Amino acid sequence: MSAVVVGSAVLNHDRFSLMTVRPILIAPHPDLKRHAEPVAEVNADVLRLMDDMLESMYAANGIGLAAPQVGVLNRVIVIDVARPDEPPAPLCLANPEILWQSPETVLAEEGCLSLPDQFADVVRSERIRLRFVDRDNRSQEIEATGLLARCIQHEVDHLEGTLFVDHVSALKRNIILRRLAKSRRHVAAAE
Repeated sequence: MSAVVVGSAVLNHDRFSLMTVRPILIAPHPDLKRHAEPVAEVNADVLRLMDDMLESMYAANGIGLAAPQVGVLNRVIVIDVARPDEPPAPLCLANPEILWQSPETVLAEEGCLSLPDQFADVVRSERIRLRFVDRDNRSQEIEATGLLARCIQHEVDHLEGTLFVDHVSALKRNIILRRLAKSRRHVAAAE
């Protein structure tokens, strides 16, 4: 995995304070299929959202989270693909826009915090170039490969109302959604 990270899009975990773990919406929640709106600027409210999203993502042991997954229909994503033995390396991105995707693709297993314990192989571009607004409200660009590129593509999909299961066959998607519904029924019955 490699990335060119510019500006303050990468921030230190120790800068966070007073963050809230927000509940993560589970499919088939309707907000997960809606398009998110751009933010006008990265202001105090957006910074708080980013911080809360990071805290929620870390609490759920995820590597990426999009604002619609916490019920906020804004174009904001957070990502941290650092390995467990590495220090946290969170990215906070507002209004992310994929400018270019390589024609080379990779098939790899994906999961999603909004579809807990469900996984499927998804084809994604190996490399991407992305434009976004950072925590300091500055426009930035990064190039990403590997897991970071995959995670960015997955989270940007959420901003368009697309889930990773929308990239697999209808048969596989229906199996995953039935398993998820069955799991939710078992959890509800146990409560």
